[in-house]
Amino acid sequence: MNKRKELFLRRQRRVRNALQKNSTGRVRLAVHRSGKHIYAQVIDDRAGRTLVAASTLDKEFRGDGGKSGANVDAAREVGVLIAKRAVDAGIKDVMFDRSGFLYHGRIKALADAAREGGLNF
Repeated sequence: MNKRKELFLRRQRRVRNALQKNSTGRVRLAVHRSGKHIYAQVIDDRAGRTLVAASTLDKEFRGDGGKSGANVDAAREVGVLIAKRAVDAGIKDVMFDRSGFLYHGRIKALADAAREGGLNF
């Protein structure tokens, strides 16, 4: 395994452990980004299940034509979509799990849009 991947995995474990240590019964908003898409899930770790999810692969997102899922605008739309679905499910307070990704670019855009959509973290 190369050094860069090893450092990413170590940062990912460190972030997840810190979240679990400081959790106060809140659900977790986990974000994953790939080269082509971005995904967000609200997860209840105590029950071990996903409550709501949104990604650039959803029907609501793909209906806009041939938009790319790998840019800041797409991340913003996914943030709005996950916030809307979470608020509809009665979830307001979450912990933000960036999954080891730096809080920059698409991750930051998704988080800001989710905050504007009504989520507190």
